[in-house]
Amino acid sequence: MDLWVPYSYVFLAGEVTLDHTMSHPRGRYAPSPTGLIHVGNARTALAAWLSVRSQEGTFVWRLEDLDPPRVIPGMAEAAMEDLAWLGLDWDEGPYVQSERSAFYEEALAKLAAAGRLFPCRRSRKDLHAIASAPHGPESTAPYPAAFRPERLDPGWFEQISDAALRFLVHDGPVEWIDRVYGSQTGRVDQTVGDFVLKRRDGLYAYQLAVVVDDLLMGINEVVRGADLLDSTARQIQLIEALGGVPPVYAHIPLVVNAQGEKLSKRDEGLTLRSLRETGISSEALAGWLGWSLGILDRAEPCPAAELVPLFRWERVRKETWRLTDINEMFMLRP
Repeated sequence: MDLWVPYSYVFLAGEVTLDHTMSHPRGRYAPSPTGLIHVGNARTALAAWLSVRSQEGTFVWRLEDLDPPRVIPGMAEAAMEDLAWLGLDWDEGPYVQSERSAFYEEALAKLAAAGRLFPCRRSRKDLHAIASAPHGPESTAPYPAAFRPERLDPGWFEQISDAALRFLVHDGPVEWIDRVYGSQTGRVDQTVGDFVLKRRDGLYAYQLAVVVDDLLMGINEVVRGADLLDSTARQIQLIEALGGVPPVYAHIPLVVNAQGEKLSKRDEGLTLRSLRETGISSEALAGWLGWSLGILDRAEPCPAAELVPLFRWERVRKETWRLTDINEMFMLRP
């Protein structure tokens, strides 16, 4: 896989050479190859694709595979095949995160030089013990600011090899407008604190990889599931620390089962692959997903391409979509 990227981002100089206006939207879909795509994943992917296509923008496919034990061989190819069957296409990619370590390391070096990165040798067990101590912080307390080092020796970043690397967050609120949920405010200092960007075992954190890739790929519109809404404030701080401009965000309400639990890749009966095998057509499923998003007034077969001119963000439902009867999916069969 070639590590070439279509937009230049010079980390050490802090120069961003891409246009972050929405005159040319660049969106993405970034699945993890840990299982088959289910209807909740497909619903989010469809919303991201419809938004970009309705604005005549560019759609990027990225593979987020930084957690090797969870990666299942063949799932990356299966995801592309299933969403292509649904009617989605993409203009660039797939870009593979596990092949992009040089970019993540360069970003860490920039943050270290700016004084926004520090080493941490405390284990999860240590932090849990402190959080659980009598009269101490609650178990959900952020990383204690008292653990920040008072000073770091020059050149520490090039010499460190036995510590996690944490991002030094700033105090105060982070504010942004979400296209679905409206005005949002997050307090990273109060909820998470200084968070890990590279684990002690050398694995890069999701928060770092997603931010670096979005910057390098010129992504200026991020559409993803509502379960990632609380990551946004962290990512905005990190983007700004790297000299970038945050994208426009839209978080799609989740699909949940009758018990109110969000769908997972263990729900094999609701994967696109299993629905295809029951005889459901791509037009029927695309229409059902469009209706569940609020793009169509009723569930009826509709090719994904025909949903594009109908897409409006103000029509997207803000409520979690509950599948009270799993069998309703199978009513789509001819």
